Amino acid sequence: MKQVIFTDKAPAPIGPYTQAILAGNTLYVSGQIPVNPATGEVVTGIEAATEQVMENLKAILTQAGTTFEKVVKTTIFLADMGQFAQVNGVYARYFDEKTAPARETVQVAKLPKGVEVEISCIAVL
Repeated sequence: MKQVIFTDKAPAPIGPYTQAILAGNTLYVSGQIPVNPATGEVVTGIEAATEQVMENLKAILTQAGTTFEKVVKTTIFLADMGQFAQVNGVYARYFDEKTAPARETVQVAKLPKGVEVEISCIAVL
């Protein structure tokens, strides 16, 4: 059985998907972009944008009753791989280096709303 997870502390979906799905003890969090949920505005500047993405993920994880410590996999989508170091610097503040999740980072041609970064994750409860 699956359960939809939703919080108004993260951006509402802009299409036919949910913020996250809990299936058993596994949480699948949809890709988050740097939209401030309070204003609906896109956050710009790669470090500020990454921070907003991570805060959006954190809000969804919290709503589901879990934390970054329980994240087992992330996927980072970048519009420019040249920004990897800045994104990685912000990302590293959210994960303990010894227990960080598995991850891949890929450059894509374009992201929703023209943003620079999107991150999705899978966590366990």
